[in-house]
Amino acid sequence: MKTRRLTVAQAVVEFLAVQHSERDGVTRRLIPGVFGIFGHGNVAGLGEALLAAGDRLRYHPARNEQAMVHTAAGYAKMANRLATLACTSSIGPGATNMVTGAAAATINRVPVLLLPGDIFATRQVAPVLQQLEAGWSQDVSVNDCFKPVSRYWDRINRPEQLPAALLEAMRVLTSPADTGAVTLALPEDVQSEAWDFPEALFERRVWTVRRPQPEPEALARAAALIRESRRPLVVAGGGVLYSEATAALRALAEATGIPVGETQAGKGALSYDHASALGAIGVTGTPGANVMAREADLVIGVGTRYSDFTTASKTAFQDPAVRFVNVNVTELDAGKHAGLPLVGDARVVLDALVPALSGWRADAAWSARAAVFNREWDAEVARVYALGHGPLPSQGEVVGAVNDAAGPRDVVVCAAGSLPGDLHKLWRTRDPKGYHLEYGYSCMGYEVAGARGVKMAAPDREVFAMVGDGSWLMMSSELVTALQEGVKLIVVLIDNVGFASIGGLSQSLGEDGFGTRYRKRSADGALSGEPLRVDFVANARSLGVATVAARTIADLRQALADARASRESTVIVIETDREARVPGYESWWDVPPAEVSQRPDVRAARGSYEEARRKQRWHL
Repeated sequence: MKTRRLTVAQAVVEFLAVQHSERDGVTRRLIPGVFGIFGHGNVAGLGEALLAAGDRLRYHPARNEQAMVHTAAGYAKMANRLATLACTSSIGPGATNMVTGAAAATINRVPVLLLPGDIFATRQVAPVLQQLEAGWSQDVSVNDCFKPVSRYWDRINRPEQLPAALLEAMRVLTSPADTGAVTLALPEDVQSEAWDFPEALFERRVWTVRRPQPEPEALARAAALIRESRRPLVVAGGGVLYSEATAALRALAEATGIPVGETQAGKGALSYDHASALGAIGVTGTPGANVMAREADLVIGVGTRYSDFTTASKTAFQDPAVRFVNVNVTELDAGKHAGLPLVGDARVVLDALVPALSGWRADAAWSARAAVFNREWDAEVARVYALGHGPLPSQGEVVGAVNDAAGPRDVVVCAAGSLPGDLHKLWRTRDPKGYHLEYGYSCMGYEVAGARGVKMAAPDREVFAMVGDGSWLMMSSELVTALQEGVKLIVVLIDNVGFASIGGLSQSLGEDGFGTRYRKRSADGALSGEPLRVDFVANARSLGVATVAARTIADLRQALADARASRESTVIVIETDREARVPGYESWWDVPPAEVSQRPDVRAARGSYEEARRKQRWHL
């Protein structure tokens, strides 16, 4: 057997450089690059190996370890999980900074590969710098924190363990059902240790991303349930986009007249102006989607995990006899709500359902009602876009200006705060990949880093990162990296003087926005003094990017046009009225107010909560 003598780190790099994914006959690099921030735990190992590899496995810098994982996740999501990027850090805070990014990737079912340095396998020099000592074991490090948030985890204590671990890592990264964060912890001394690796490990390898087929009996039963229904509804989740099943969903909707509601991850499954498109569903949904969900007697979930926002905390589906058909590549999601599980690829299943339902259509009045809701909602969106609120504009008007500035294939990126709810309702999607939200984890700080990943995966599209002031202050540093790499982003930074989303929720719970406003501490010790003003324009400009202060919606529109015409990144700052909120429509979210309180507003909120909670259902 031919061998190559390499260090463990060199072997990792050589292996990753020749991995590919393939689906439907199209092959691409699986891991075209590595993000890294170097410390003593990885500089002499993976740092040296990446330096030697050059452009065969391109190194990308980053300013924050959590951010580089978000960037890799944004890239992978934009690539429909057919490619991702690796991330390396030193042991210690560099590694644990990546844990949040790992959790976000795994919760969103997005592949990322993490290569944190680890403590010495020999243990001879312990405790080393940044080592967590555990009195009950010598085989514990901070990297054990990755175990619950990784889909695959391993620690390479000997070079000969590496081949099997690398192959398992690739299996999980390319699995439609099991994908998420993959962590290979690499002890500092082992990274630099040499071994005679089998030459075959470094041959070009193609991992086929298969389209699982549903069981014929389950498909036939699903078709029968649909034919028996009078008020069916499709709930389109992220699986529709990842499997590239939007055309198949459109064909099903047009052949049968079944209305379609979209989750955050599934938004874009149908164009916003399609007659069957009800738009957003659930807590941040439209009136039509939520009314028809309430009345549906059959729910066809396609690629959705039925989060509490989608099900309105189990109050969305109120028909006493409602049944579920769940199309999903994972058994976990396919079996939810005691539904009929159609375990298979979304595109394969939808393509099979169209002929299986030949000659059948939903009740004409049901389909026509969806079309009416679609038109009525578009009129409501137009009203919110042109609200003319003053003196400060509303956030809905800002969304409208950005949506109008975006081309049909451009991408909006967001993650946390009140913006995701407004975007879910209001953004007019025209392209399946035009709406990019990280909402499984709703992680503040994702926006700029994730947008960078999106732009890397789709350099021909304009990418708009919409971010609130709270998320901006948590993590804006990747704009510096975007500038270094020549990656153009358009960032719309909304200044609402605090945490507007939780502020609104706090008010609804009778707590008066406690802890959510940027105010100075007053003489009585409370945070009730004058507003704390942050100069976001100066803050963004200090990072080296072009920055514009927009005071009106007209200013914003001009700034967006100028930013599109520019070849450089631009940050546009606009202050909004945080109290001018886009309302909720026909939905509810379970956030329990205090059962006992001295505050009358809290007691009133608890009463309303108890009344709403009576609508919660067990779907058994």
